[in-house]
Amino acid sequence: PDSDLIESVVCLANQSGGVLLLGVEDNGQVSGLHPSHRSKPGALAAFIAARTAPPLTVTVETVETAQGPVTAISVPAARQPVATSDGRVLIRFLDVHARPGCRPLYPYEIAGWRADHGQGDLTALLVPEATWDDLDILEFARLKRMVGEYNGDAVLLELSDERLAAALGLAQPDEQGVLRPSLAGLLLVGKEAALKRHLPAHEVAFQVLHGTDVAVNEFRRWPLLRIYEWLTQALDIRNEEQEILFQGVRVGVPRYDRRGAREAINNALIHRDYAQLGAVHIQLHDQHLRVINPGGFPLGIQLDHLLSARPRARNPLLADAFKRIGLVERSGRGLGIIFQGQMRNGRPAPNYATSDNLGVTVILDSRPPDLAFVEMTLRMQKRLERALQADELLAAWQLWRNGPAEAAQLEQALPPGETLATLLQAGLLQMRGNRYDLSNDFQPAERQTSATPETLLLDYAARQGQITRREAAALLGINAEQARYRLENLVKQGLLTHTGRGRGAIYAPATPNRAETNQE
Repeated sequence: PDSDLIESVVCLANQSGGVLLLGVEDNGQVSGLHPSHRSKPGALAAFIAARTAPPLTVTVETVETAQGPVTAISVPAARQPVATSDGRVLIRFLDVHARPGCRPLYPYEIAGWRADHGQGDLTALLVPEATWDDLDILEFARLKRMVGEYNGDAVLLELSDERLAAALGLAQPDEQGVLRPSLAGLLLVGKEAALKRHLPAHEVAFQVLHGTDVAVNEFRRWPLLRIYEWLTQALDIRNEEQEILFQGVRVGVPRYDRRGAREAINNALIHRDYAQLGAVHIQLHDQHLRVINPGGFPLGIQLDHLLSARPRARNPLLADAFKRIGLVERSGRGLGIIFQGQMRNGRPAPNYATSDNLGVTVILDSRPPDLAFVEMTLRMQKRLERALQADELLAAWQLWRNGPAEAAQLEQALPPGETLATLLQAGLLQMRGNRYDLSNDFQPAERQTSATPETLLLDYAARQGQITRREAAALLGINAEQARYRLENLVKQGLLTHTGRGRGAIYAPATPNRAETNQE
């Protein structure tokens, strides 16, 4: 068991750290500690440090449970690859059934591992056997043309190819003074033959699938700027558009938001792990666009905090070049553009749920849009006199689709911040008791017909079992005396019952027999 313990600790450290529980089975059942692990916590920590290289400092705590003792070992994320004392470098992974395990961290993966941990940049490395002749003058011309088209860094337009390569880090002199391309240089302006020879992991696929039928299945090993233009053109010619009329102006609602789809494609090209074999896939399905790239999220990026996560590039030099050319958002908030593009066109937010530590997958829904939601957001933006941000659209979408919700429910899908307070202050949201809802001006049509003050009061009383004057006043946005008047009217109609007096008065739903008697 000692070797298994050390391997598990090394595995966790080389991934992102975590807590290892001894005495607990995979199904959560407490089985108790092995005799060799029942020593003092300090002794176990010292044992782990002695059996790892470089020595790992862990925290050990033993807890007594009803079923027996359990030891928790807190393992920090490694700052450099950690091995067992006999030289095994391992990393945690998930198998096809999403079960965790340990596998070797191979030598060719070390550069990518350092990049994931913010300690290096694979794309900044010079390619030892590549030369200046491996770069294509036509791709330099393409780069400059795209700088002009996408309002990139105009300074780049005035530079020669050599000075441009130096400015973007695409080529640098090696230790012997020979000008050699970096990995980013080959990826951006390299010749196709040079890419195949020096970077076999680079490949991009464009596929169109109708159910199980494959209509288009094309693979390319071109430089990235040529790839980008090929993919965006292939997407544009298949991008049907609907129109709505908003206050006399025609507004287009495309199947794929052009800016958001391009940002998703660029993210896959920029942030993929170029040390890992496998192609980037751009797939057009009947009801969605799917973008897949090898290499999971960089360390620190989590699925449930995508919009609020600090921007972190796996390949910083390549990302910076794309920004200076003008192809991606310079602020590093490209994910917000993808979210905005989906929801302002009446579709659900991007879905990253199938991503894992081996690859990132984003699914952009392309089913028929909710045009009523599109029109509602246009009215919201007119009131705000600005575009709705991604987190604001998320809140509006949740309330539009699901109705009133408590702050805790909404905040599960929102990044930390003042989103709800901002929308409430602007009059786009309202409070119904302790729940947020769209203001009456922005309700779906089917809810507007029934959203009278009386039905709101009755619905609240039915859900909560009772309602007070204070709750009624907050729900309708009126004062306490007006709330009392409306509640008493419902009592007279036999729809509510009244107990107590003054501020302590409670109104509850009437029983069917009571309501029928009063109506007679």
